[in-house]
Amino acid sequence: MKQIILGCVVLVTSSTALAGGDALVGQQKAQVCAACHGTTGVAAYETAQAPIIAGQYSDYIVRALKDYKSGVRQNPIMQGFAASLAEQDMEDIAAYFSQQDGLAAPEITNPVTQ
Repeated sequence: MKQIILGCVVLVTSSTALAGGDALVGQQKAQVCAACHGTTGVAAYETAQAPIIAGQYSDYIVRALKDYKSGVRQNPIMQGFAASLAEQDMEDIAAYFSQQDGLAAPEITNPVTQ
């Protein structure tokens, strides 16, 4: 019985280690994202139109990047950025942003509509 449990633990931990990205590497790769999304995935400027991606599920971020790259999602800016990303880049960037605190987002107001 101990061998079965140990085998299950090894399977789960090895598949988890192989899946996903590296948040530290992702932080470096995500520097270009800061122009619109902020350094932690929360744009802090008043007229921000980029969504908050801090705290998003990493698989959601990867799917969104893949969809921009393939053209399923349409946004000229994001399509341009995603076009150059390899799948590992997407996984690393997603790992970084998913570990950020999206709940601490500043209140963003748009002075044009007030």
